[in-house]
Amino acid sequence: MVPELMSNHPFSIEQCAQHLVQLLEEKGNGKQIIVIGFSLGAQIAIQMLSIKPSLIHFSIINSALVIPSPTTAWMIRPLLRFSFPLIKNKTFAKLQAKTLYIDDRYFNDYYHDSSKMTYDTLIQVLQENMTFSIPHNFHNAQGNILITVGNQEKKIMKKSAQALVQSHPNAKGVILNNIGHGVSFAQPAFFNCFVANWIKEGQLPVGTVIQ
Repeated sequence: MVPELMSNHPFSIEQCAQHLVQLLEEKGNGKQIIVIGFSLGAQIAIQMLSIKPSLIHFSIINSALVIPSPTTAWMIRPLLRFSFPLIKNKTFAKLQAKTLYIDDRYFNDYYHDSSKMTYDTLIQVLQENMTFSIPHNFHNAQGNILITVGNQEKKIMKKSAQALVQSHPNAKGVILNNIGHGVSFAQPAFFNCFVANWIKEGQLPVGTVIQ
């Protein structure tokens, strides 16, 4: 999932999910629908599954935060007021890109897009991200769902993955070995391989199965 963040409209996970559901209904045309979401995109994918439980056949939810942190969300605006100018600083951007496993091939695109983001948009995105919780009807989603998280991610991310697995009878979850927040960027060949194996054969990726 690639959320549209440069729109003139205020960003919300709900609206983005509604828009994508409508798009899939128009373009799906009886085809098998597969949705893969990472981080914010994973939260949007969860919302999509809750809006239209019968639409999506396979979903991979990678590193989705679903345990709200209202205190942190409240602190975003004052903290960002001082740190926001750093976004346009290329040295800082390179450090940030490194933590996200974005290599030199994609850095210019990353820097270009992040530099265009406004202060208000970034606040909206972060607040949506940090206050998101599992929708009440997520358990009604009818497709197959794979939840993944890196073993080097923060504790709250692993707890979020466990909460998702426990919230849906058809969800499988795996903690991936030797990876932080961004397996699709850090190990794209491994990521593409386990996606294909899970969809075609139901084979879980190597890692610790979430109970």
